[in-house]
Amino acid sequence: MRTYATILVALLLLLLTGCGGSPGAGSGSGGTTGGSAAQRATTTGGEITGAEADTRTLTISASGDEEVEVLVEIADDSFEQQQGLMGRTSLGEDRGMLFVFGYEQVLSFWMKNTLIPLSIAYMDSEGRIVDIQDMEPRYDEPPHYVSAEPAQYALEVNKGFLDEHGVKVGDRAELPE
Repeated sequence: MRTYATILVALLLLLLTGCGGSPGAGSGSGGTTGGSAAQRATTTGGEITGAEADTRTLTISASGDEEVEVLVEIADDSFEQQQGLMGRTSLGEDRGMLFVFGYEQVLSFWMKNTLIPLSIAYMDSEGRIVDIQDMEPRYDEPPHYVSAEPAQYALEVNKGFLDEHGVKVGDRAELPE
């Protein structure tokens, strides 16, 4: 019986970590965190209402002198980063998720169990955008979406949001504290 319980726990852990990328490569993109405020604030449609979610404002100084504000949920631990936006059916228009890592590194994200198309902006430790990529939903197989340069932050928003607001590689973001 004890062996059966150990195997069951191991399988559960594998399922929970299955949405991550390669070890040490800062993987993300997925859904709400298990018992987080973000999950408690999720409506039946899968959109974060912000009432209970731990959200902060990230401001991007976009090309063309536009200030772009995004209300972001912060994913700053490995569990939140592995879950990301998985399972969500929608994301508010000016909403996103900011993945915060301890240091600059090549980051790799994938879209396993992610239901909505997203754009990702990779940023260095100073908030400079070093890469922008569009990501397709439910993309379970490699290759992953790998940052072109080492990055410490990754911002996921609805696909096309960054283009619509004139955000380009080289622009800077004022990161929330």
